[in-house]
Amino acid sequence: MAANAAGTFVVIALIAVVNYDIIARGLFNKPFLGAVEVVQFSMVLIVFLQLPDVVRVGRLTRSDGLLGMLSMKAPAKGLFLRRLIDVISAVFMLLVAYAIWPEFVEMWESRDFFGVPGVFTAPWWPVKLVIFLSACLCALHFLLHVITRRDDKAQR
Repeated sequence: MAANAAGTFVVIALIAVVNYDIIARGLFNKPFLGAVEVVQFSMVLIVFLQLPDVVRVGRLTRSDGLLGMLSMKAPAKGLFLRRLIDVISAVFMLLVAYAIWPEFVEMWESRDFFGVPGVFTAPWWPVKLVIFLSACLCALHFLLHVITRRDDKAQR
């Protein structure tokens, strides 16, 4: 929930940056030169900061019509399939974490920046760290779903 709150804060900060850019551009002909970079940076942060809470509360967008029908006709098979999907999802998120960790370490050590030098630059490592932590939290939530899922009807 803390990551979700941080993602919400990033949304509010992004709104402030865009509004500042619009006002500064329109009234003073002095746009915020890093607006595009801030928006790019923020979009990744917003998605990955809010993803673990979305997984936690079971609001991840998916098409589960077949799974719902199977659950009504054969609840045990539906429950098994839901758990299998959660296991596969956890493995996928662990693979994302495994893949992003070396990139984070490289960005941390090299102090690599994105943006236009002399105009606006920001380090890459915070984005890579957020992706890594988000993937780990998502994997944990998926595994907890596997362990704690009992009543298939609660997931509809």
